[in-house]
Amino acid sequence: MQHLDFAYAVSLVRTFLEDDSLVLTIRGRKYTPRFTFNVRKHVITAESVQTEVDAGYEGRNQVVLIEAKNSKTNNTIIRQLYYPFRQWQYYTKKKVKTLFFEKRNGNYLLWQFEFQDENDYNSIALTKSQRFEIISG
Repeated sequence: MQHLDFAYAVSLVRTFLEDDSLVLTIRGRKYTPRFTFNVRKHVITAESVQTEVDAGYEGRNQVVLIEAKNSKTNNTIIRQLYYPFRQWQYYTKKKVKTLFFEKRNGNYLLWQFEFQDENDYNSIALTKSQRFEIISG
């Protein structure tokens, strides 16, 4: 959490998303409302599933949810991005964006994912990524 807070404090998140209006407003565990989605040919209904958002920022026009890791991640489950995405779509009319954050070897890495079809679990696509290095003077 401290790496993510530092990345926000030095404006990495706002720079990455080109949005100076972002403010930390979401953090922690919550339970989902009822929603239905597709996984290939299967229809799944989820309700009251516990989710955790490592950090969520709200701006004028968007809500940004971040899943964070403090070491190299070889893989992660889509659910960690999808369930909070669907949950916050229910709570806001603003565009909901999902980011994956990683602190690795002194670098800060950000990946932005989008669900091309909000009802399709497998429609996830990488839309943007960037690596940052903080050099103290």
